[in-house]
Amino acid sequence: MGAAPSTPRLGAAGAPPSPSAAEQMFAALVGEKAYPISSEFWKQLLELPLTLQWPRDRVLQACHAFAENNYQTKHLAKILIHLVWCLQECTSTTSVSSVVYRRAINAAYMSSIFLKFIIENAKTDSWQELCLDIDRSEKGLENFPAENTLEYFLMRGVLDYIGSVDVSPESCYLHHELLNLMLVLMSTQLCSGPSPEPKDVHPFIDAAMLQDSSIVASVVQKLLLNFVTRPKIPLNASHPVFSDDGRPGVLQRVGSAAANIVLLPYYTFNYLVSSTPEGATSQLADNSLLVLLIMIHYRKCISTNESIPTNNVYTMDSNTNEKDAPVFHDNPYCKALNSAKDIQYDRADVEGNAQDGPVVRLSFALLFDALGRCLNDESSVLLLYSLVHGNCDFQEYVLVRTDLDTLLMPILEMLYNASRKTSNQIYMLLIILLILSQDSTFNASVHKLVLPAVPWYHERLMHQTSLGSLMVVILIRTIKYNLSKLRDVYLHTNCLAILANMAPHVHRLSAYASQRLVSLFDMLSRKYAKLAELKNDKSLKVISDQMEADNIADDMSTELHIYTDFLRIVLEIINAILTYALPRNPEVVYAVLHRQEVFEPFKNHPRFNELLENIYTVLDFFNSRMDMQQLDGEWSVDKVLEVINKTCRSWRGEGMKMFTQLRFTYEQESHPEEFFIPYAWRLVLSRGFSFNPGAINLFPVEIHLEDAPAGEQKV
Repeated sequence: MGAAPSTPRLGAAGAPPSPSAAEQMFAALVGEKAYPISSEFWKQLLELPLTLQWPRDRVLQACHAFAENNYQTKHLAKILIHLVWCLQECTSTTSVSSVVYRRAINAAYMSSIFLKFIIENAKTDSWQELCLDIDRSEKGLENFPAENTLEYFLMRGVLDYIGSVDVSPESCYLHHELLNLMLVLMSTQLCSGPSPEPKDVHPFIDAAMLQDSSIVASVVQKLLLNFVTRPKIPLNASHPVFSDDGRPGVLQRVGSAAANIVLLPYYTFNYLVSSTPEGATSQLADNSLLVLLIMIHYRKCISTNESIPTNNVYTMDSNTNEKDAPVFHDNPYCKALNSAKDIQYDRADVEGNAQDGPVVRLSFALLFDALGRCLNDESSVLLLYSLVHGNCDFQEYVLVRTDLDTLLMPILEMLYNASRKTSNQIYMLLIILLILSQDSTFNASVHKLVLPAVPWYHERLMHQTSLGSLMVVILIRTIKYNLSKLRDVYLHTNCLAILANMAPHVHRLSAYASQRLVSLFDMLSRKYAKLAELKNDKSLKVISDQMEADNIADDMSTELHIYTDFLRIVLEIINAILTYALPRNPEVVYAVLHRQEVFEPFKNHPRFNELLENIYTVLDFFNSRMDMQQLDGEWSVDKVLEVINKTCRSWRGEGMKMFTQLRFTYEQESHPEEFFIPYAWRLVLSRGFSFNPGAINLFPVEIHLEDAPAGEQKV
């Protein structure tokens, strides 16, 4: 009688909580009083419909209070444990009540809010502010696995649910919250530098790397299936996450200009319930892909003298022989993706070879089609790169497909619109083409596939052109764009490498593509001539500062050397077509004849003369045949081509010197993690995941203080 209740009361049993009662519950959550993990408080808190409307300043006050009091209350650890218990209850039975779903969704949601605030504002690299150490002697924790840390226990629970429970109208909201939570848990990477170091601590993703191989395989498989099937999220479904009176609850989409917000949502994604069905159906697939990309590209750096765990969970990745190079643990999620098998045809099974442990199995046909539909999204491009580079079976599957335009047309269209793409996206697209062009079957196949039209190519109508001819046109267009805008040597080299790999297999290259190829040589030769003229310009000699003159001369010598290499590669490309495929390419012969004057200045150049000898052998042969023709009237294009076609039949290649074919292969840089980890996180941030820019050390960011209220800065 008269004693204060230990747990805030919600009102009469079965009645919805009043706003004041819900306020009291949240005040208790962020307050100084520690509630035992076995307290009824947690059950009541997690069953709230979460429809409170709080102004932004109150949101920040709540986050600050929670973070400050968490040192004593350990409420973050307790809510995470309750989340795992809810997930275990969801997976232990086929019939899950709406109340259990509500508790799990709310636990995941609230965990995301407070975790993200603490991560963004942490002062220590070891994340002591999370206070994840728990008193295992506390009542209710008797069955907590003694050998597990809380991080491992949490990640096992979350990943086991994601990997083992199918997405359904009932479970889709929980899947969505767990994927958001995964991104928050892994966002500690944003606070580290671009080069992984042994001192870096990422408690949650490190714990994910230690999970059983069966969980790893099931998670990778489910995330890929979500991307492929793009499960729909019902817009108007009755679900406990919405309030009982029909008002939107935690999943309300809130604009940045809103005066009030639903509890604390601005710290997580812009929550779905989009006004369009397309937005609703893609969110789970998009978030699944982002989580997968972050996990497969993570690298745990260890010092070279660190003892490796003997439980066979972590092994050393020794892909480098450099004495002082960093050493990384193997990433099991990357290995699972790289060893994924086609469910419709598994060669290892056919040959009777047993698989070593659980294997990701899914339909490569469905994955191929899904990638073709989604390649306009940058994260899908990174997935395609990861597959064709790392998974030999998937790469082989792509190469034997007869409908290569499914993948190549979106790639070529994006390269066509390179001015609207990021440089990283252009790199990824070109590397994918370079990997594919290493296969001779691919190079032959693209010239046999004829496209009825290319509607997005506006410079001219392209009817009945081969996919290979379109590739040549787009690659040359990309080189010209790069020459005028980006001036990136690496991009130039990749484009020319693809063309060089394709050259010996060219078949019936179109007139337009042939003209573009010769004009590329002309453009590069003019750039070369201009540089050579500047280098030899006597005006450099009158510069008073001799050191400055020397620096300018050195820069020009370097650039001149680069363009010499480019010109030689283009000559090798033309030479390879004329040497190995001349009878099949009369339009190339016509283009070379038509613009033969562009080769004249380089006839005696020591780097080019041997290649030009072959080109002039062809020119002399066809010019002589043209001169032998008795012609009434003037030459027309059709008449010239008629002679070339006839002459091609008698071409035997006499006098041609055979050179070793150029063949370029793609190899990752020695430290790929320095590119891929920041790149994957940039993709996450670009999809609406906000993070305090002042806390980001992974890559440079611009901070716009005027765009955000105090305490809320968005990237």
